Amino acid sequence: MGQVWHERGGVLLAVLAGLPLLVLLTAVLARHRRDAATPAESWRRSVAEVGAVAGTLPWVWMVLTPRPAPRGVDLVPLHDLVDLLTGSPAYAVIQVVGNLLVFAAFGFFAPVRLAALAGVGRLFLLGAAGSVLIEAAQYVLDLGRVSSIDDVLLNAAGAALAGLLSRRWWAGRRPAPARPAAAPATPRG
Repeated sequence: MGQVWHERGGVLLAVLAGLPLLVLLTAVLARHRRDAATPAESWRRSVAEVGAVAGTLPWVWMVLTPRPAPRGVDLVPLHDLVDLLTGSPAYAVIQVVGNLLVFAAFGFFAPVRLAALAGVGRLFLLGAAGSVLIEAAQYVLDLGRVSSIDDVLLNAAGAALAGLLSRRWWAGRRPAPARPAAAPATPRG
């Protein structure tokens, strides 16, 4: 646990110190929002926007922090997970839970704010896309991390699972499916 605090304690302290600012930002957004029909809708949108961004950025900051190690790539699904499960249980829990949390805030709040994202499959795909970008950045920037398909799967699963937790606030907000436009009638001649 000491190693986790050493590696991530600064980020966690920055998040805690920033909470009052986030509450203030949410209140200012809600108060000045003109795109909401009601004050409750204004607050819902503001909380969702601030929550999605503020809940995701610290995790992205953590996974993009350089380490003194060689970079690596593991594109074999479940290979890293199997390795984790054969090692220290505490380290495995930290790694799995940490990866599930990377896009969890986004998965929880995004469909509350944007009806187009209302769907577990959409959240999974968006989490996977974001995770692929992060894993690629870890490799390209040579941050001393392993770019792994298992991280992509866990990050995407975290977004989808968190979306399920907020489903009651967005389930009725799915956009209507697009219907094909009717072809104009052609005069018969």
